[in-house]
Amino acid sequence: MTGKEYCALYKKSKDRAYDALFECYCDYVYAIVYNKLRSAASREDIEECVSDIFADIFFGYDTASSFAGDMKGYVGTVAKRRAINAFHSLAARSGHFSEEAEEKLFNIGSDDDIEHDSDMAETRSILISKINELGEPDSTIILQKYYYDRSSSEIAEQLSMKASAVRMRAARALDKLKTTLASAGITL
Repeated sequence: MTGKEYCALYKKSKDRAYDALFECYCDYVYAIVYNKLRSAASREDIEECVSDIFADIFFGYDTASSFAGDMKGYVGTVAKRRAINAFHSLAARSGHFSEEAEEKLFNIGSDDDIEHDSDMAETRSILISKINELGEPDSTIILQKYYYDRSSSEIAEQLSMKASAVRMRAARALDKLKTTLASAGITL
């Protein structure tokens, strides 16, 4: 489904737009949520997260935008972020680790540098939060380019932009990111 198709449906009937959105992306969103939450959540928690994602998309998508491309990137980004937040919330609420995490915890060798690993985890957490603060589409561009190692043309196709615009936004977003990370005490 493209943004243009969704906006046209939304203008005709909000209910039909929601149903079409759900029909088109339900399996995709469920797969993302399941992969993120399978070790920490019950089936009901996963289904609730999927519902919350569709509500976020329905109420958060700017129907006045001129975005005409495929909505899959937007839907996927919202799903991943919401699922990660749900994972952290469930883990904090339960106060325990999954069996897999407990197994990893007890199999730490004495030659592992736990302090370094902890520092790296904290740095990664700060980095992700600073990338998210960049806003859309800059955060998506940075994640796709540097985390998923996608080319500017691949990202441009996904976001319905020109490759040159993606490169320019990536450069500017990287400069902003360096500045905000420096203020947080992290240098690249």
